[in-house]
Amino acid sequence: MDLGTLIGLIGGFAAIVTSALASGSSVDAFIDLPSVVMTIGGSYAALMTNFSLREGLGIWKIIGLAFKVRDFGGRALVEKLFELADRARREGILSLEEYINELDDRFLQQGLKLVVDGTDAEIIRTIMETELNQMNERHGRWIKMLDAWSKLAPGFGMLGTVMGLIGMMRNLEDKSRIGPNMAVALITTFYGAIMANYAFTPLMGKMAGQDHDETLIKEMCIEGVLSIQAGDNPRILLVKLASYLPPADKAAVIDKFGKD
Repeated sequence: MDLGTLIGLIGGFAAIVTSALASGSSVDAFIDLPSVVMTIGGSYAALMTNFSLREGLGIWKIIGLAFKVRDFGGRALVEKLFELADRARREGILSLEEYINELDDRFLQQGLKLVVDGTDAEIIRTIMETELNQMNERHGRWIKMLDAWSKLAPGFGMLGTVMGLIGMMRNLEDKSRIGPNMAVALITTFYGAIMANYAFTPLMGKMAGQDHDETLIKEMCIEGVLSIQAGDNPRILLVKLASYLPPADKAAVIDKFGKD
């Protein structure tokens, strides 16, 4: 569980409730079913129209990723690539073949298989970078969906506001309906702003951060594979890949493998 996401959502909800109570209102005053239907239901329906059915249904699974801690294992990857480079330098490239299937990373597996097969370095780079670009395209599509939803929700909130005002103006003679119609008019705008600023924009930032971290790992794999293919000194590979890591992990890896 990603505590940052959880704390952020709980803290934001607490701030909203506290502000409502401090203003002399009650939580019940902010609960309105027609407004929920308009903002959440309406904006989600529009999202389904804008994207494919598969993507519209899959967005919930993607949102769920924001609640998971995704450790892509940068330090462990550097250590593994150093060990593979050292083995390849001592025993030859073909000696890696028996270890490839033991790797958990399919992307790294594919790259090393190309190396063992004697594929040209430029072709290896092209293949791996193409796969990386396709991954970024998929991630970008999901981020684009969250961005679209963050814009659609306030729009439907404004539609609800207009509907509430129309209902109020059409029934000015019935004073008992002025309050409910005004409530719908204001609460739908409130819900739309909440969805955009409390939920979807922060979740979009979380997804972008995860995409950045995974992209970094893939770039490390590409550099490591090409370094092994070129027969670089394992210590050169170590220093090159350690530069991708946070300072603490970089120092730990260099201390562990960078000294005789």
